[in-house]
Amino acid sequence: MSWAWARGKSSTAESAAKLAEMEALARELGFDLFGICSADPPESTPFLNAWLEAGFQGSMDYMQRHAGIRADLTQLLPGVRSCIVVGINYFQPQSQPKIARYAQGRDYHRVIRGRLRRLAGQLKQIHPEADFRACVDSAPVFERELAVRAGLGWLGKNSILIHSHRGSWFLLGVLLTTLKLEPTAPNPGGCGRCTACIDACPTGAIVQLAGRWTVDSRRCISYRTIEHRGAWDDQNHEGWVFGCDICQEVCPFNHPRAHQPLRARVSTDPDFQPRTWPTLVELATLTEDNWDEMTRGSATRRASAEQWRRNARLVLQQRDGALASERKDDADL
Repeated sequence: MSWAWARGKSSTAESAAKLAEMEALARELGFDLFGICSADPPESTPFLNAWLEAGFQGSMDYMQRHAGIRADLTQLLPGVRSCIVVGINYFQPQSQPKIARYAQGRDYHRVIRGRLRRLAGQLKQIHPEADFRACVDSAPVFERELAVRAGLGWLGKNSILIHSHRGSWFLLGVLLTTLKLEPTAPNPGGCGRCTACIDACPTGAIVQLAGRWTVDSRRCISYRTIEHRGAWDDQNHEGWVFGCDICQEVCPFNHPRAHQPLRARVSTDPDFQPRTWPTLVELATLTEDNWDEMTRGSATRRASAEQWRRNARLVLQQRDGALASERKDDADL
């Protein structure tokens, strides 16, 4: 790959060539979406404050603690001027038992962070004076706002980034840099009058706040199965034992059309190939040693063995209750 564009002023054509070569490098590293935006202060801070004041973070206290850092990227990288934002497709068929698709392969934090650092290393060879910092969603950044600004998509009513032609089955990464880079064009779109995700959510987690749609984490199945400690109420969680994909499964932008065959394509990336999981019955009696082996190198390690047992037992109770109800209905006929 030629890096002739690396030094000196660039014309419009040279800027386009610079962007194309940088995007090609990112794609060589396995990223499916690529864009650049400025490191200007985020516009999401007031809404995050309203979201926190409403208590929608539940027990995720770190959201409150890190709010100030999210509002100022220079606290993560002094002198930051641009953000390179990438997305990687992780879509797979649904597993049994039900585990969110993003967690079925290797821990995406490690995967994306490692690839971003490789990208930074390539750029550092050309720009030794520049600094970089790789971020995934475990870092206090507004990665979805940055993705919107970089042209990777727009935010759906379920607060997930949606690309108009590629859907929403993407994990995001951000490479902060002190380089001044030309921003990429936006990817316009919107949900319009569609309420598929709102209607499908069994716990009513997608709500309105301050004039926009968002997620009340306390109601969200993903939050309840992963972040929440202690007992659940008796709401039906549709069989999910770790995370939830319902709002993405019903989203029209994730269903392929004749002229857009790339939507919701199955990922062939080796790092996102699904593991083989224990049965619900086995999960309901999961030992600490088995948990350690099962979750090693996986994002599912976020939930403790106790939480896995709790989640599996609730799903089994709900399933047994539904079967008993069906038998009773059959007997009444």
